[in-house]
Amino acid sequence: MPGSATEPLTPATAPPVPDLGADGAPGPEGRAMQTLAMLAARRSSRLSRFFWTALGGLLAFIVSVAAWDFVTGLLQRSAALGGVALILLGVVALALLLVILRELATFSRLRRLDALHQQANAAIAAQDLEQARAVFDRLMRFYAQRDDTAWGRDRLAERRDEVMDADGLLTMLERELLAPLDGAATREVELAARTVAAVTALVPITLADMIAALSANLRMIRRIAEIYGGRGGLLGSIRLARAVLTHLVATGIVAVGDDMISSIAGGGVLARVSRRFGEGVVNGALTARVGVAAMEVCRPLPFRALTRPSVGALVKRALAGVFDRSDG
Repeated sequence: MPGSATEPLTPATAPPVPDLGADGAPGPEGRAMQTLAMLAARRSSRLSRFFWTALGGLLAFIVSVAAWDFVTGLLQRSAALGGVALILLGVVALALLLVILRELATFSRLRRLDALHQQANAAIAAQDLEQARAVFDRLMRFYAQRDDTAWGRDRLAERRDEVMDADGLLTMLERELLAPLDGAATREVELAARTVAAVTALVPITLADMIAALSANLRMIRRIAEIYGGRGGLLGSIRLARAVLTHLVATGIVAVGDDMISSIAGGGVLARVSRRFGEGVVNGALTARVGVAAMEVCRPLPFRALTRPSVGALVKRALAGVFDRSDG
């Protein structure tokens, strides 16, 4: 008989894959993304911050003294070798200074984006035309060096004085200037969601899930910040990622049990495939949520005239062709 102890198990005689959630089997949870979110949102204590700061200072002092002793030792042995070592040490110090300056520029650009966002909200709340025009002018200067916004800036410059209300002026600014940037940011979110879902579904190693989710989300947040005018510094990206994930945890948006994710992960299609694939889709959906939150944080204007991207639509486009959406 098929499936008996004497006959080897084959794909034709293998038992069907159980439904997700049936017979007590747990459904997909998006564990990798939820773990990353909880770790990012955890606030470190003052004692731990003091410890790591002191340890970092000690290591920097040790490295500096060791480098100085190395250079002075070479100078005593050979002026030529010591000179080369001194030049190389200066080059390293210059590179470190440039990295620090780039990180400071990153934080400065992010603060400017946040200030524009707050000023726009204030202008909309007060319906203040002069304040809205100040936001308009600041945003035009902010994107003055961007070739991909040249066409929109030219159209806006011609129509600036024609609009006589704050809401209409900012609506025009959002449609003409930010719509192409929203499209580029949306494509980055879809790419990250697809990457995380694919790695989770194909690599059955939990640590690989977390590494893939971490790298994909950091890269996505960094690219979104660059699209909207931020810089690509490492520390700035980490700080922005922490802020985004902390916001998601605080608002409960990383929960899996809502209608959107339930409809994606527990519907008729994924109930017929492996739990691993369902876990990948949930991780991809949570990645898309992080991406939408990053767009809201990095965008210089709030979503008003244009609709905020739908997480469900983002996931469906990101996974288009991966599975058949029909229940038949």
